[in-house]
Amino acid sequence: MDTGDTAWVLASSALVLFMTPGLALFYGGMVRAKSVLNMMMMSFGALALIGVLWVLYGYSMAFGNDIGGGLLGSPFEFFGLDGLFGINDDFTAKSLVATVPSMSFVAFQGVFAIITVALISGAIADRARFGPWMVFAGVWATIVYFPVAHWVFAFDGYESETGGWIANDLGVIDFAGGTAVHINAGAAGLALALVLGKRRGFGRDPMRPHNLPLVMLGAGILWLGWFGFNAGSALAANGQAADVFVTTLVAASAATGGWLITEKIRDGHATSLGAASGVVAGLVAITPACSAVSPIGAIILGLVAGVVCALAVGLKYKLGYDDSLDVVGVHLVGGLWGTLAVGLLATDAASAGVDGLFYGGGLSQLGKQAVGALAVLVYSFVLTLIIGFVIAKVMRFRITEEEEVVGIDTTVHAETGYDLDSLGGGSNTTVRDQARAEARNIEGSRA
Repeated sequence: MDTGDTAWVLASSALVLFMTPGLALFYGGMVRAKSVLNMMMMSFGALALIGVLWVLYGYSMAFGNDIGGGLLGSPFEFFGLDGLFGINDDFTAKSLVATVPSMSFVAFQGVFAIITVALISGAIADRARFGPWMVFAGVWATIVYFPVAHWVFAFDGYESETGGWIANDLGVIDFAGGTAVHINAGAAGLALALVLGKRRGFGRDPMRPHNLPLVMLGAGILWLGWFGFNAGSALAANGQAADVFVTTLVAASAATGGWLITEKIRDGHATSLGAASGVVAGLVAITPACSAVSPIGAIILGLVAGVVCALAVGLKYKLGYDDSLDVVGVHLVGGLWGTLAVGLLATDAASAGVDGLFYGGGLSQLGKQAVGALAVLVYSFVLTLIIGFVIAKVMRFRITEEEEVVGIDTTVHAETGYDLDSLGGGSNTTVRDQARAEARNIEGSRA
């Protein structure tokens, strides 16, 4: 056991955990005022539930010894972290992954599982009941995320003798989760948005972010936490972690510029929402490639990600799916670009030690990246459609139209994000009053 490596992995775990409250702020600021608490609660709900499931059986399904063709780890090998928890008389760990205690690796991978589930919630903002969302989160993590984490992150000889097929047999380079986290969550977000349907007034009514300072604060927290997300994946305080830290930094910076330039050319102005979204797009895209590209390659990758994702967020209006907060446009598209970019921009000067097409490496690595990305996309999309459809039929996943008009915070949580009555200075008309009046009008028109 190396104490420096252990300290870095534990610190990185805390940084990645901090990303989920950051995501709650990012998503919460992007929705309308009447939905902010529900939006944030879905992230905190994922924190509450997935952390428990991860300890009970999730870690074992992801990193237990493979029980079938690289598809799944044994759910019972480390059930309740049996055999991993505890220390020796000299306070060293009973079990190691590389040079760190298994329990620090459990913590690090557990916060990855949490934020992956939370990411999906942005696609269904304003219209999902909290109880069915929690059921979905638990089922999806069990059936989709834990197996995919085994495919991508379980390397032979790490925690168990044999691991997942994408990491070991296919040879995909995905340093920190472009497939397992971002493509996985993006495909699931698209499927769930199709199951729940469009928000009332989608494409017609303005649905602007209600608090852009919250959005930018959330993006800043995500950027900070992402250094733990990517550089922490080195599992060591070493030169690879330092290289990854820099490629992560510059890719996000370049993507922000790419997004803002695209906005300026397309719309005539650069926005704060675009800056925050560009940061996240660059971080998503560099996640799989951060150990494979040079700093210049990271800048190119990030710049392209900013432009492509800025254009991709408009697809929902052309294709007619209501991805509320652009999970598809940023995480699915950004994750796909970053994963495929390894096959183009990778250089053997980086720690991954592979040359992509542009460095004379041919098409081999690009093909591997494409197969891995497509496998995760299809698996996640199809399984999420099935899970979402069943929950919608059994539990009524979506709120009613009247509840949506009044506001999901009021109707589902019996709370409001802001005490608008006290700010009214004695006025008898509040936003909630107006929403209720609109709901009554809807009922009257039906009658």
